[in-house]
Amino acid sequence: MKILLVAINAKYIHSNLAVYCLKAYAEKNMPQNVNVQIELAEYTINQTFDAILQDIYRRKPDLLGISCYLWNIEYVGQLLRELPKILPDTKIWLGGPEVSYDAKAVLEQYPKVEGVMCGEGEETFAELLRVYHEEKGALCSGVKRDELFSDIPGIAYRNKDKAVIQNDFRPVIDLSTIPFVYDHIEDFENRIIYYESSRGCPFSCSYCLSSIDKCLRFREIELVKKELQFFIDKKVPQVKFVDRTFNCRHDHARAIWTYIHEHDNGITNFHFEVSADLLNEKEIALINRMRPGLIQLEIGVQSANEITIREINRTMKIDILSTIVDKIKKGNNVHQHLDLIAGLPYEGYESFGKSFDRVYKMNPEQLQLGFLKVLKGSVMHDRAQEYGIVYQDRAPYEVLSTKWLTYAEVIRLKQIEEMVEVYYNSGQFCCTMAALEQEFASPFCMYECLAAYYDEKNAFAVSHSWIGRYEILYDFIVKTCKERSEQYMEMLTLDMYLRDNVKKRPEFLRESGVSSDEAAAFYKKEEKERTYLKAYEGYDRRQMRKMTHLERIDGKTVLFDYKNRDPLTGNAAIYYLSE
Repeated sequence: MKILLVAINAKYIHSNLAVYCLKAYAEKNMPQNVNVQIELAEYTINQTFDAILQDIYRRKPDLLGISCYLWNIEYVGQLLRELPKILPDTKIWLGGPEVSYDAKAVLEQYPKVEGVMCGEGEETFAELLRVYHEEKGALCSGVKRDELFSDIPGIAYRNKDKAVIQNDFRPVIDLSTIPFVYDHIEDFENRIIYYESSRGCPFSCSYCLSSIDKCLRFREIELVKKELQFFIDKKVPQVKFVDRTFNCRHDHARAIWTYIHEHDNGITNFHFEVSADLLNEKEIALINRMRPGLIQLEIGVQSANEITIREINRTMKIDILSTIVDKIKKGNNVHQHLDLIAGLPYEGYESFGKSFDRVYKMNPEQLQLGFLKVLKGSVMHDRAQEYGIVYQDRAPYEVLSTKWLTYAEVIRLKQIEEMVEVYYNSGQFCCTMAALEQEFASPFCMYECLAAYYDEKNAFAVSHSWIGRYEILYDFIVKTCKERSEQYMEMLTLDMYLRDNVKKRPEFLRESGVSSDEAAAFYKKEEKERTYLKAYEGYDRRQMRKMTHLERIDGKTVLFDYKNRDPLTGNAAIYYLSE
C-alpha cells in the first residue's frame, strides 16, 4: 500500500514537522506483516496549482493524507475538488488544526474525502494504516467496514449510509515515544528546523487553539539534550521550538537553556515562544550570560489594556513583563520579538494606540502588529456574536470589525502595520526613527502620520526599493520638521551605511564628504598599520576599500566595517577616525 503525506507550506524555508512525525511514528510501530510505503511531499503556496496537482498524480498513492492549516486551507480546498477526478481510487484523509474542530462540516463540504484525523495524529495515523491493510481480509470474513473504523479514536468518517460519524478524541500521546525525525538533516538544508519539547498549554487564551489541549506534557529531558546535541554537532543555523509556552515549567526550560549555553557551537540559534512575566531571576541571569544571538525570544503581549487581558483569559501582568523585557534588553545579547493583536474585546483604536506605545517603549528588536483570527474551535469563535466581531469567511478568518473597532480603523491599523514593518522591524532606520519619535506626541502618532503621508501620496500601491523608502521618509521629514531636515539627513546617512555599502545614493543625499585622495591615503596607511581593520589581515588596500566605507557625518569621518557586524541588529561596526 502506497501512502503519500502532503504538506503545503507558506514558504520554502519552512518545513512541516507534523507529517515527519506521522511517518516516523507509523514506521516505528507498524507490525512486520503490514507492508506499507510512506512518502512525504512538501510544497509551498507559492507554487502553481497545476504543478502540485501533477506531482501528486504522478506519485499515484493508494492513500493520500493532507496536513491542513490556516495558510494552506484555501489551496487544499482546490486540490480536494480536483484530485478525485484524476485519482478516483485514492482514499483521501485530512488532518491538522484547520479541520480537527469542524470535521463534520469539512466532510460535508468535500464528499470525496474519506475521513478526518482529529487532534494528535501519530497513533491515529498508525492505526488507520493497520486497518486499511487488514480491511480486505476483514470484509471477506464478514466484518463490516463501519466496525473497523468505529474502533479508531480520533477520527471522523462516513459510514455505509454516507452519514458522518465522529468518534471520541484519542487520549494524548507520550511525547517521548515519537521518534526523532531529523536523522537525514541534509534534507533540510536552507530550511528552518522545527522542534517540539512539549505539547499543550496551561493557559486559556480565548483566541488560541492551544488552550483546548490542557494536558501539558514534556519530552524526556535527556532525550531532548541528545537531540539538541545532534543539531549543535551538525551546526544547524536555527532551531525553532514550537512549544506553545516554552517556559511554563521552570525546571524544563532551565535545563534546556543551560544545555545549549554550555554546548554553544557559536553558530546555531534557538528560537523560543515564552511568557516573559514567568521568567525568574535565575533564568534571566542565565539568559544574560549567553552568547549574543544564541537564543531569540518571542513574547506575546497582545494588549496592555487590563480589561482586554482579563476578558481573553490571559494571566499576563504588563508591569512585570515590561521590567523583565528591560532586564533581558540590558544583556544586549537576545533578540526579543513582541506581539500585539488588534481586534480583541474592549480594545478600540485609541486603546490599541496606547498598547502600542507601551510595548514600543520596551524597545524590542521586533514589534509585530497582528490582527485577531477567529479560529474554529476557539472560545473567541464561540463568543464572536457577543463581541460583535465580524470576520472574513475565508482563512485566516481575520477580523473586519468589532463593537469597539470599525473596519475603517482596521484599515488604518493595517497601514500602520506596514510602516512599522518597513521603518522599525527592518532595522534599517533605527537612528532616524528614534530621533523622529521626539517630534510627535507618541510613537503611535508618528507611525499614524507616516501612514497618512503614504496614503496621501498613494505610496501603498507601489512596490518600493530601499532607496525609495529612504526618499519617502526624507520627504515626510521635510514636511513635518523642515527646520531640522539637515540633521535628519545625517541620521539617514548613518542608518543607510550601517546596513549596506550603498553604491547608488538617494537623490536627497549630498556626496560622502570624503575625497578620493583622502580615502586613498587612509587605506594606504591602514594597509601598513592596521589601526582599525585588524580583522582584514591578508587583504590589501584595494580590497579593504571595497569591503568598507568612509563617510563624513556631522563633521566627523566615520568608517563602516561590514566584515564585523552586530550579531543582533546586523549593523556594521563603525569607527570615528581621528583627524
